Amino acid sequence: MFGVCLSLTNGISHDESHENHNWLINLSAIKNILSNGSDEILSNYNEKFHGVAFHFINQPIQYLIKDIVTEINNSSELGGILLSSHLAVFLIFCISGFFFYLIILKITKNSNYSFISTIFFLLYPYLFGHSQFNPKDIPFLSFWIINTFLFLNILENFYNKNKLFYRDLIILSFLTAFLMSIRILGLVIFIQYIISILILIEKKNYKFVYIFKNNFTKIFLFFFSLLIFIYILNPVFWLDPLEIISSIKHMSKIPHKICTLTNGFCMYSNNILPSYYFIWLLYKLPLLVIISYLAYPIVESKIFKDDLRSIYYGTITIFVPVIIIIFILIDINIYDELRHIMFIIPLIFITSFSNLFYLIKIKYSYFIIFIFLIFFSIENYLLNPYQYTWLNSLSKFKNIEKNFEVDYWGLSNKRLQKKIINYVNVNNINKNICILGDMYVKEFLINENFKCFRNYSHIDNEDRPLIAYKNVRNVKRRDPVNCKKIEEESYRYLFLKKKISVGTIWYCD
Repeated sequence: MFGVCLSLTNGISHDESHENHNWLINLSAIKNILSNGSDEILSNYNEKFHGVAFHFINQPIQYLIKDIVTEINNSSELGGILLSSHLAVFLIFCISGFFFYLIILKITKNSNYSFISTIFFLLYPYLFGHSQFNPKDIPFLSFWIINTFLFLNILENFYNKNKLFYRDLIILSFLTAFLMSIRILGLVIFIQYIISILILIEKKNYKFVYIFKNNFTKIFLFFFSLLIFIYILNPVFWLDPLEIISSIKHMSKIPHKICTLTNGFCMYSNNILPSYYFIWLLYKLPLLVIISYLAYPIVESKIFKDDLRSIYYGTITIFVPVIIIIFILIDINIYDELRHIMFIIPLIFITSFSNLFYLIKIKYSYFIIFIFLIFFSIENYLLNPYQYTWLNSLSKFKNIEKNFEVDYWGLSNKRLQKKIINYVNVNNINKNICILGDMYVKEFLINENFKCFRNYSHIDNEDRPLIAYKNVRNVKRRDPVNCKKIEEESYRYLFLKKKISVGTIWYCD
């Protein structure tokens, strides 16, 4: 309930407006295709390959609570709609925690340890922050965990020679299609499925041909239903089923040339160095997770003694480095820290907590994890609502603002607007004054009778006086000329005296 309250009173990120627009385009296309058999707008839409499957869950919740959320935040109607989407995102993240728990339980066979590990996962500031608003990466991550558990469950039944129910295969095919319809990147979960099958074959000494022949009907049913569900969940494929090929090509080379400040270097999405992945993993993952993950050589002999445990643990542990290597080799375009590979973070956590369980005595594990839970709780409090920018203690030896991104999603707009309102009221400034910034703050200012809003890029051409605010990728923006800084939005890490600036407000006369 605490997380729900935080999510519904958060700021508005850039992607939420784009996601909402994508949904409206697809919704209109669904109506037109069903009535006329075609839709030119979707066919020519630049973002037509951005999956909208999660909106089938999100939209009913969003429109059920949008009026209440609008009133709570005193926002515009659009602002209320965008903020309402946060609830579904946070709830699916919480649900994914249940399946995270079940996977850890399969490996450790210890419910208490699995429970405390899950709490660690859910309170990890980076993911907890994203779970309050991120409409793409968190649903994708959550359904990846769910699919992983369901597939491992099916393999467990196969290993034990239990009956494989058609119902389970259809559910898995639907959820796999759903994952791919959030992001076509979900296709790579088949690499994870294949790794699981190969480990099973090795442990049971099966031949692949034997498995294929004896389960041909079930395999055919899975892939046939998978294709049907993919088609149903993606309106763009209604226009042409072969668009799935174009979708894969397009989304692997995202055409946005975006610079992500990475350890002091500006790395562009269309020219990512291999070091990008490892730098961000080094600074984003908790130190306990990194150290435990590197303990693999010490514990692997204990874990691989059991066949089923080998399948669970081996699948997840092998997949992570394999997918990173593949992304490097085929030069996938990614940006904004780890957001496009966020789905591997729970898998890294599972490997790390499994290693920790078999590395030291259980009572010591509990103590170490409990210390980190206290640390996470304090940092969640100090950083709110910027937990998604969280960096581990290694980063605190560096100048964070000069070496890493701060508030690249722009959530500071919620708090900046309050400071703008206060400044205008205290100084008796006419509310016809133009506000220049990321354009999302207006969803909070319209109801306060502000009427003029422009993008920050117009600052040199706009008549003065005006109020400008800088946030998002502010480290790459110059300060406005002949303007006075009147307010600053910032936060502070535990054990770090320096405040991190995420936004500034300027008065230009």
